[in-house]
Amino acid sequence: MNKLKLLLMFALSAIVVLALYAAQKHKQSLTAVDAAISQHGESLVEQGRQIFRFDTFGDEDYWGGMLGLHQAIEGARLGGVGPGVSPATALAVGLKVDQDALPPALVQQIKAGKVNLNDPAVTLALLKLNAVVGLTGFFKPDGSLQSVGIQCAFCHSTVDNAFAPGIGHRLDGWANRDLNVGAIVGLSPNLQPVADELGVDVATVKTVLNSWGPGKFDAELVLDGKAFRPDGKSGSVLIPPAFGLAGVNLHTWTGWGSVPYWNAFVANLEMHGKGTFFDPRLDDAAKFPVASKNRTGHVTAQPDLISAKLPALQFYQLAIAAPAPPKGSFDVAAATRGEALFNGKAQCSACHTNPTKTEPGWNMHTAAEICIDDFQASRAPDDRYRTSPLDGLWTHTKGGFYHDGRFLTLLDVVNHYDSCMSLGLNASEKSDLVQFLGSLPNNGHEHD
Repeated sequence: MNKLKLLLMFALSAIVVLALYAAQKHKQSLTAVDAAISQHGESLVEQGRQIFRFDTFGDEDYWGGMLGLHQAIEGARLGGVGPGVSPATALAVGLKVDQDALPPALVQQIKAGKVNLNDPAVTLALLKLNAVVGLTGFFKPDGSLQSVGIQCAFCHSTVDNAFAPGIGHRLDGWANRDLNVGAIVGLSPNLQPVADELGVDVATVKTVLNSWGPGKFDAELVLDGKAFRPDGKSGSVLIPPAFGLAGVNLHTWTGWGSVPYWNAFVANLEMHGKGTFFDPRLDDAAKFPVASKNRTGHVTAQPDLISAKLPALQFYQLAIAAPAPPKGSFDVAAATRGEALFNGKAQCSACHTNPTKTEPGWNMHTAAEICIDDFQASRAPDDRYRTSPLDGLWTHTKGGFYHDGRFLTLLDVVNHYDSCMSLGLNASEKSDLVQFLGSLPNNGHEHD
């Protein structure tokens, strides 16, 4: 009996040991898989960062080769045309300089006032250093400028002004509300390709570009040619941030598509890179007469310099979290009260669902539902406006709110919804709600 008992105990011990061994091997196997996933994710983030910041997708053949923008930057004295673009001029139209791309010696020279910021030659030197955010210079062997191209960062990055206004560390994903895209494009000595695409004359193109102003761009112009609203105001919209998009479905002001859809749209149709883009919705001649005429929804190029980069680009954008507001920038107690209103009486969370602050799924609404006109919505396939995510609102208060900046302050937005939805908010409640909106992303505590 004792022998049998010992044998059973031995057998049981062996089973336990084998089970533990199998469990350990299984754990090691899962760990290896997890490590591979993490490594893949890290690789995509780094690839995407480089694409977002530095990849032109071959668009230099358009901006430099066709429009000749590089000649305007260079100026007649250096082989181009006109007065040239000095660093002071570049900063005045909203271009930013990456402080971390500047050699220490140059930093010291700038601090000592030994660099002439009114000289276009300095702009060329900054381009050679890859220090102008979102703009790449291509140079000839003799050092003269051959072409220029733009990147995603051109519109969707800024700097923290750590060194000086317009010069600092990169802030990827932030909307550059200082950037005057129209004024920059308008410098091009040859705008005829733009005029040909739109079916108008160059003078009209210049009028349209000058109507945009800082922080605005009209992506639909090359689709429908509607440069101005019925009230005579520009049809351009505010440059949106490109952070806080994880979990967000349609991510432009008026929907259109997902993150990779819009990246392909912009890289091919707006940046004029070389790739593939397919959207037969743009064949609708009544809604999109310019796109239909130009077959904009059926773009192919060889070699395709865009499509293979879309996965990593999307992954990087989804990894950019909305930045927390600076310490002391909002009233904590008021923001706490505002959060209760947001989720209660003010009914904000009915559409701005936590935690993404937009609806999971098809996050779109008619103009009538939000009590505004449908001009911009009618320029998009769904004829609706997106429920915009709210995290990081504090970073893009310049230029106003809503797609076209029609509401100058957050209080104006709250007043609009109070009237539209008959919420019955008093002045104190409105103030608290504004404090909460300015605190996002917020966990109910002041940020460091």
